[in-house]
Amino acid sequence: MRAAASAILTCLVLTSVSCTHVRDVPAPEPDEVREPAPMETDPYAWLEEIDGEVALAWVREQNERTRLELASTPGFQSMYEEALAVLGSESRIPSLTFKGRDLYNLWRGPENPRGIYRRTTLEQLRSGDPQWTTVIDVDELSRREGTPWVFKGMSCLPPEHRRCLVSLSPGGGDAVEIRELDSRTFRFVSEGFFLPTAKSSVEWIDENAIVVGTDFGPGSMTDSGYPRIVKVWKRGTPLVEAATLYEGDPSSVSVSARRLRTATGDIDLVHEGTTFWTADHYLVSGLGSSGEGATARLTKLELPETAVVNDGFRGRLVITLKEEWSRAGRTFRSGSVVLADPRVLTGAPGEIEVLVEPTAGAIVEDVEVADEVIYVTMLDQVRGRLYRFRPAAEGWTQVPLPDNGAVSVMTVHGESGDALVKFESFVVPPTLYLVEGRAAAVSPAVVAAQEPTFDGSRFDVTQQFAVSRDGTRVPYFVVAPKGMLGDGSRPTHIFSYGGFRNSLTPSYSGSYEQHYGAYGRLWLEPGGVFVLANIRGGGEFGPEWHASVLKENRRKVFEDFEAVAEDLVRSGITSPSHLGIEGRSNGGLLTLATMVRRPDLYGAVISGAPLADMRRYHEMLAGASWMAEYGDPDVPAESAYLSKYSPYQNLRADADYPPLFVYASTRDDRVHPGHARKVVAKKLDQGHEVWYWENIEGGHGGSSTNEQLAWRIALSYAHLWRNLR
Repeated sequence: MRAAASAILTCLVLTSVSCTHVRDVPAPEPDEVREPAPMETDPYAWLEEIDGEVALAWVREQNERTRLELASTPGFQSMYEEALAVLGSESRIPSLTFKGRDLYNLWRGPENPRGIYRRTTLEQLRSGDPQWTTVIDVDELSRREGTPWVFKGMSCLPPEHRRCLVSLSPGGGDAVEIRELDSRTFRFVSEGFFLPTAKSSVEWIDENAIVVGTDFGPGSMTDSGYPRIVKVWKRGTPLVEAATLYEGDPSSVSVSARRLRTATGDIDLVHEGTTFWTADHYLVSGLGSSGEGATARLTKLELPETAVVNDGFRGRLVITLKEEWSRAGRTFRSGSVVLADPRVLTGAPGEIEVLVEPTAGAIVEDVEVADEVIYVTMLDQVRGRLYRFRPAAEGWTQVPLPDNGAVSVMTVHGESGDALVKFESFVVPPTLYLVEGRAAAVSPAVVAAQEPTFDGSRFDVTQQFAVSRDGTRVPYFVVAPKGMLGDGSRPTHIFSYGGFRNSLTPSYSGSYEQHYGAYGRLWLEPGGVFVLANIRGGGEFGPEWHASVLKENRRKVFEDFEAVAEDLVRSGITSPSHLGIEGRSNGGLLTLATMVRRPDLYGAVISGAPLADMRRYHEMLAGASWMAEYGDPDVPAESAYLSKYSPYQNLRADADYPPLFVYASTRDDRVHPGHARKVVAKKLDQGHEVWYWENIEGGHGGSSTNEQLAWRIALSYAHLWRNLR
């Protein structure tokens, strides 16, 4: 172990250079991680009191220590200003959503740190100098009402899209207040639909009725903290008089309702998420436009419990299969997308059509549906491909877009099928294309392109493969200076996630800001190497890439990540003392767990909004909803394997951990900030080097404004640079 933790801290405070890492505790074999002691009273449980006076005093103390010491790193202010400039670039591609013929966007800038929700038209956007109309000024609303509102979306009733339900979070959490807005007068509707702050779901039936799931009172929420009851609520009546449409089990994750509007008729569905990865789907008949929930009939659809209903298309359901499905003498492959009349799924005769199947190297990533067109995004060895499907015309057509990057359909106009599609790569800034839905020939037209935030021509991008402990080949991308010597001296930053089918694809510096931020200007240009690891648990190679590491197989996620780290060292790109790792949320759990398993392998660790106490995670906020991913700590066999890697319980005073930076948000109502707080407090008491930053607002994303995000990004890179040079 280092000579003394206090000496290390003194060195960091009094000097402008990082201290040398001394490793004299041998690295454990992954299967030899120390068994935790029997469950005992948690000495840091008081930090789970989110707004507790003593807990918040501790948070303020840690924030101040980080501000005085980590934020005093030479170059910090410059990194903050650079990050803010990247995040606030006027040329950045706006995130757009069609509502009718209008395009809506939330834009944050120096004058509007919380954002203005605005709209323009496609014609205006294509002109290169669009004129925007402000619909909601979130900053002005926050000032007027004395609440730090964070805009969370707006759902409008087609086809006019005038009546809208706006979701506003007080501080950025998942719980939102819902208000009705008139999108033509830009005013909230007096006596309109209104729901107080809760984790709610709403769906328009018609202008006088909605289906709502919310906190109706005691017993109305699931064990995971989401609605378990959906009701039909008529305009002008109190919520207590809303008619119950469906009531789910408290042990389920959530219940919600959807109206899929298709060119040949609407389809009403109720969805009960029985676990995070399984669901029961019900076809609702008789709901009509009257909103008479009490007269509606529900019929369960005959679908695999893992199937995902994406949307509706010409009266049929668009369904993605997450496991092999045999029905009526046919077998449909896992990862396929099929079309089915919902009546066929309730016993009526009819065929199920295969829309697309995965191949050996290409899997379905996303499906977007319009009245007459379906767009399917596929990943081919983690590189984006886009296809357009027109059943009455030419069938499938590949959309010609650049290679070696990420493709995402930003928004589709329902009637025309026109799609705005974004392409980006590690070194190519985002470019926005228009793909016309009705055009016979697919010829994407450039609508807008972001100006470069760094000189991408200086860097090579390669995809490499590491071999995990069980022989699985694990891909990872390396972005490195051209002509770099393989002498193991390069500061290297690995970002990864490894869970919940979340695919990590190539993305440009600053466009993926909630993950690894402005890495081009703050990391690559000063001489660092950036690595994106596509470990198992994500969705990069289809459902099995994720399913193979659930529950008792979770250790394979850590083994994949460690294999990538070892491969980087073996190839001469870097060495342990120059290797830093980062992940957030489930990725924060990843970096904490591998730090505990292999402290010898890294020179610095960043863990954002992490899970850490895997013995109690299911009792903290939304944790119970993730038991299908991790396991149930109340089941002895599952508690046994969770306990083996739970970072909080496995921290050791006699280990030589690399310096750790943890960040979280007080208003995160998804992953409890107590996870992060307790890990930091325990490490501090054990004498380890650890820094903590807790943003008071920001929800699970960790920030509500560009300034807050730029500060956190600068802290992260300050931590890496001071420890990895």
